[in-house]
Amino acid sequence: MTALPHLMVAPNGARRVTSDHPAIPLTLPELIETARDCAAAGADGLHLHLRDAAGRHLLDAGLYREALGELQSALPGLVVQITTEAVGIYDAPHQRHVALHSGATLVSAALREMTHQTEDAIATAFYRNCAEQGIAVQHILYDTSDFDLLTRLLPESLLRDPGLQLIFVLGRYSRDQESAPSDLVPFTERLSDVNPEADWAVCAFGRGETACLVEAHKRGGKLRVGFENSLWHGDGRQATDNAERVRDVLRACGQHGDTIATRE
Repeated sequence: MTALPHLMVAPNGARRVTSDHPAIPLTLPELIETARDCAAAGADGLHLHLRDAAGRHLLDAGLYREALGELQSALPGLVVQITTEAVGIYDAPHQRHVALHSGATLVSAALREMTHQTEDAIATAFYRNCAEQGIAVQHILYDTSDFDLLTRLLPESLLRDPGLQLIFVLGRYSRDQESAPSDLVPFTERLSDVNPEADWAVCAFGRGETACLVEAHKRGGKLRVGFENSLWHGDGRQATDNAERVRDVLRACGQHGDTIATRE
């Protein structure tokens, strides 16, 4: 299955619109242009959210398939992951359908959402079906209690697989949605007990995004950056666009004597 990219950009998310920042991409042409700029800046992956004509969050397998085709044509070297985020609009059966029928090889899915009003056996079967179809699910963990869901739902072969994909979300439920590098520690401690070889990444909300991603990079994690989570650089300035955030994070990680490989 496709491994996580080293630096994935999440340029819009499900909620922010141009009144939050004029460079939030909402249409597919805008997303493609943003992806092109971010790839040139050093990103090797895109976390894809679609919007409807009114700019609202949209989960549609057919439209995902079309968007993936256009992105592949425009940027054949870019890895694209789709979201299954509910945003209070979609239920778990619809999310599972989209994951399995969009044509995506990478899918982001929250354990909490996939188990909402859902029997464990159904959720477990979903994860097994994804693996059988070659779909890499990146499991979203908002705090360490989500590790309990992970170990409860995943078959042992998937749980211990070094290809297990995780993303630790820092600051989502903290005061003012602000993250700090220390937020990462409980995740990495628990990870060492569950699957220390897992393919993991971090995203972080608020003005602490850069500092959190630098810490994740130092600890061997992969990174997700972009306007879905933060509009700000590490020095407190608001970014001009997503590509500028990519460059800022790369520079910050480089200060520690490392570089992030942008192509394998």
